[in-house]
Amino acid sequence: MTDQFSYDVAIVGASIAGSAAAILFARKGAKVALIERDADPAAYKKVCTHYIQASATPTLERLGLAEKIEAAGGVRNELDFYTRWGRIRAPSQQTIKRPAFGYNIRREKLDPMLRQMAAETPGVDFISGFSAHELLLVKNRICGVIIHGCGGVTRRIEARLTVGADGRNSRVAELAGFFAKEKPQGRIGYFAHYRDIPLKSGNRSQMWFLEPDIAYTFPNDDGVTLVAAQPTRAKLEQWKRDPEAAMKGLFAQLPDGPNLERATRLTPFFGTIEYPNLIRKTSRPGLALIGDAAMSIDPLWGVGCGWAFQSAEWLADIAGASCQAVDEARLDRDLSTYARTHRSKLAAHEFLICDYSTGRDYNFVERLMYSAAARDSVCADQLLAFGARCITVGQFLSPKALARAAWVNIRHAVGSTGPNTMPSPAE
Repeated sequence: MTDQFSYDVAIVGASIAGSAAAILFARKGAKVALIERDADPAAYKKVCTHYIQASATPTLERLGLAEKIEAAGGVRNELDFYTRWGRIRAPSQQTIKRPAFGYNIRREKLDPMLRQMAAETPGVDFISGFSAHELLLVKNRICGVIIHGCGGVTRRIEARLTVGADGRNSRVAELAGFFAKEKPQGRIGYFAHYRDIPLKSGNRSQMWFLEPDIAYTFPNDDGVTLVAAQPTRAKLEQWKRDPEAAMKGLFAQLPDGPNLERATRLTPFFGTIEYPNLIRKTSRPGLALIGDAAMSIDPLWGVGCGWAFQSAEWLADIAGASCQAVDEARLDRDLSTYARTHRSKLAAHEFLICDYSTGRDYNFVERLMYSAAARDSVCADQLLAFGARCITVGQFLSPKALARAAWVNIRHAVGSTGPNTMPSPAE
């Protein structure tokens, strides 16, 4: 026996992207089925840096989630970068208009909180304990999904729009024939959670770029700090043999690094050995992918959570009205618009992130921009705005920004220590 239901939108996956999309579509008047494989309401994603970039803060505020995150103890995630040229910190007075911070909050708090918000939103039917089994197809157009639950229960969910929000190993993408383009990852990753680590940065997150290894600390809610490292694959055997010893040895060498010997480790070490970058097509008639189902790339930069929120928002804003209309052609045009929007906003970021994920050394432009950012507050503001994905690659590498960085480094090279002896590029 198969029960049959009809909706405007069927969303498979009730983590960040799916829950956010369900809320936003329902607020626009759509009838939404939010389908989650895990029947446990407290389920959460365990392999995550818990870092939400500042680019997603406007989306959090629109959802009404920012206040809930702060009430749950989430930490505003301002960031200090450490490079061989010194520490890079955002100036107290920013020159680039953007959100000043994102949030760090553990997924064990965030996921259930967001999922509950979605389930309580009028217009959303939350269906837990069911997974996607088959896509409904009429004349090459996807028009819903057949889902299976415990005990052989089957439901046929018809929908004008089906959304794959089921993560990196998306079953919806597989059923739709959206096979991922893989780009190599030259680093491995290890992390664990510690309590009561005294950070010299206070409650600011820290990242050390060790060329090519990476280390970072992200303070989270309840006094818990995520401690992580991404060494190159050449160090795999050392880290597999004893990740805790390797982590302590690495952090003992870092400028302003925490003393892990004095901290209490709360969790086992999690490791990611094979984690290639995955990029998929994002739409076809009747279907769209959001979050990690669309793009899952190097966790070093902490973009996954933020882009999950943002891609959900882009899709709901573009297709929120057409998914309720009878005109399928209009909806499919809107899905093509969503695909172009996703590509235009993220493709250049994705290219640079995947290129650096190979574990290569800095190129000339990276050396130019990082060294200038360590020496000049305007360049620091530019770099950190880019790192938070609040500006585009074109803005980050604009002629004006490159000229400023070159001027700063030339001035440093000639040993100027007093007032500027060279004219600054025009502001």
